[in-house]
Amino acid sequence: MQYEGVLTKMQTEQGVPVQYFMVFNDGFLNVNQALGREMEITFMGFQCLNCSKKKKIWRMGFCYDCFYSIPSAGDWIMRPELSTAHLGVADRDIEYEKRVQLQPHVVYLASSNDMKVGVTRKTQVPTRWIDQGASFAMPIVEVPNRYLAGITEVALKAHFSDKINWKKMLQNKVADIDLAARRREILPLLPEEVQPYFETTAETLHTIEYPVLQYPEKIRSLNLATTPFYSGKLVGIKGQYLIFEDGTVLNVRSYEGFTVRISI
Repeated sequence: MQYEGVLTKMQTEQGVPVQYFMVFNDGFLNVNQALGREMEITFMGFQCLNCSKKKKIWRMGFCYDCFYSIPSAGDWIMRPELSTAHLGVADRDIEYEKRVQLQPHVVYLASSNDMKVGVTRKTQVPTRWIDQGASFAMPIVEVPNRYLAGITEVALKAHFSDKINWKKMLQNKVADIDLAARRREILPLLPEEVQPYFETTAETLHTIEYPVLQYPEKIRSLNLATTPFYSGKLVGIKGQYLIFEDGTVLNVRSYEGFTVRISI
């Protein structure tokens, strides 16, 4: 089987284990079905996910010009505390920003290796947790806009990490943490305007299982720009990573906008 097209982040369906899909213009690959089989990946060029021009990718799958102009790449994406749509103030496109920012957001605890705090739109639960390779996750608060979620994350980052150790995550070195107990310690740390949302958010532990036949002992990250061809046996999928038998891993999301040919 052969697939060709522009890489975008793998689509997922919740299940036991999670189901992964690579979606291309002319079809899709259920990546789970490739487990235990040889996969060849050939890098062929670039295509911006916004303008579709064959220009070098700068960040997030976008070329330089698009990254610094389109609303979906504004600074508030990575730093939600910078959101201003609730004030009626535009960053790049107020209508787009209202649609994305003025909707329920969840601030959560997750365990991918150690515990971390994070933010996601409610509609992206549990997709966001899956994309980060979390084994366990629990909401802290659900708030009505991105700004409130952002200032909550900022307050909690003074006490908890907002990063994951991606290598330990891929090696399945998950710390044994009681997320419910840690959540109960958080109320005094929340911004005053967010505290009323704490008790209205269900204390529900989410468990996620991934399709992995073999976890790597040593890890080598595949760089498609410097290694345009790679072949190896696929033994796992976790987060947005493909895991191969020789310890090579590919972060698919890091190569959005790269045109590839994949042969199974």
